[in-house]
Formats: sequence, C-alpha cells, structure tokens
Amino acid sequence: MSRPISSRFPGVTLRQLSIAAVGILLCTAFAGAAISQQASPPASSSSTANSSKTSNQSSSGAQSTQQDMQGMGNMPGMNMSRGQMTADQMAQHDANGQMIPGHQHMGPHMKMSARRASTPEDWAKADEVVNELREGIEKYKDYRAALADGYQPFLPNLPQPMYHFTSARNGFLESFTFDASRPTSLLYKKTASGYELIGAMYTMPVRATEEELNERIPLSVAQWHLHTNLCMPKQGQAQHADFSKFGLMGSITTKASCDANGGRFYPILFGWMVHVYPFEPSRERIWEQ
Repeated sequence: MSRPISSRFPGVTLRQLSIAAVGILLCTAFAGAAISQQASPPASSSSTANSSKTSNQSSSGAQSTQQDMQGMGNMPGMNMSRGQMTADQMAQHDANGQMIPGHQHMGPHMKMSARRASTPEDWAKADEVVNELREGIEKYKDYRAALADGYQPFLPNLPQPMYHFTSARNGFLESFTFDASRPTSLLYKKTASGYELIGAMYTMPVRATEEELNERIPLSVAQWHLHTNLCMPKQGQAQHADFSKFGLMGSITTKASCDANGGRFYPILFGWMVHVYPFEPSRERIWEQ
C-alpha cells in the first residue's frame, strides 16, 4: 500500500485556524442533524453516473479573511432538518445538480480554474493521487462504513443525480493538509438497496491560489471549480420565488439585481472543489468534471 501524502502547512496562523474552526462547527451542526435520516437504506433509485505536495496557504489581510468566511463560514444549506427545504438548502441542491460528470461549464454561476498544458509529470502525479484515493476509499463501497467514519449525506431523502457524503473533519484538514486517501466528500449514486460509491471530492478554501490548487491536483488534468454569483430568495419566501431568476440555474448574477428582486446575494458559495472518479476505466473519465 502506498504511503499517503500528508503534510502540515508551516505558515498556518491562528487567524486561519479560527476561520476553519467556524467552518468545522457549521459542518458539525449539519452532520448531527442528518444522522436522523440514516437509519434505513433509501428505497428510491436515481441514476447518473498520488503523489501530492504540500500546498502552502497564503495569509493576507482583511480581504482574505472575508473570502475565507464566504467560503467556509457563510455556507448555505447546513440546516439538515426534515421536511421542506429552506432556500439555502435549495441552493446546495442546485449546486449538487451542477456537479454531474461532464456538466461543468464556464457560466455566470461557475468559475473554473484555467486549463494548463499537460505534461507526463502531471499525469504521473495524478495517477498516484488516483491510486492512493482508490485504496483509501475502497472500504466505503459499503456506505455504512462511511457513516461509521463520520461521513454524513446531504439531503439523502431528496432525489439527486449523486449524493455527497461529507466529513466535517476531513474538510477542516483539507484547509491545511493534503492526503489523497482522505477526501472531504464521497460521491454516491442511490440504488434500490442503499448507495453505490462512484467517486470523491477534494476541497480547498476560497483563498487558495491556482498554484496551490495545481500542487494538489494538476490543472492540466482537472479543473477545480467554484460556485459563484448566487442570488437566493430571503428566508420564508422560497415557496413563491421565481427560480428562473434565483438559484444556480437562475438569471440573476449581480448583487444589484439580487437586491432589486429582494434576494440574498452570495458572491461565492463554499470553496474550491474537484471531483475524482477512481473506479472509471480511463484517465479521461476518472477526471471528468
């Protein structure tokens, strides 16, 4: 078994740890509320589908802090209670819908990292990441093992093309360290008897530069993405909202337009993300975004 690539950033500051702590508390809150929905396997079926170096995190001033809080602290969709979705949960649901392999695109609600020219070294690095990831998540082909290790599903009772089981602990660690065998999220598709593991997702904070993204997953192999420019209806107004305007599929892309329509504007939703499908038969399909 290959040795996991895991290292700690030497320049981590107390400020960065405090910011990440906010994110971990929010993630923990969502995870706890989701547990009540796990008792029995879902009955419905919905189909769609490493050698990694240390990424040194940049510490800057107030603007960096604000970006961190947008990407981690102000994370919509963390209320995982039963019943009707809140507007913020709808935002997360829309985001999940845009994460189907092959459906990433440059648009007003999606920012992609710049594609770079590929090199043999990049592919060798990517292959090692895949090998370590495949080994690391093999046991999670049984989704109950994922639940036991702290991965929690987002809205498991809502039909989705794929389901994100997220580890709050791993998401915290991803802010400062990288271990290819320890993804932030596991990706499943629902089956008649439970869930089928199809991939994983790595994350980095909004403040990460493209050089830092490239150190983890070469940008010539896969493009990281951010969800951006999101306008959601105010709390309690989702029932009557026009979702041709609101949400990640909506037409509103600026704060001025969002304010004029009585919404809440999120310049950035969550942080940088990249998907990997290590059980696919080809490199292209493994890294399809």
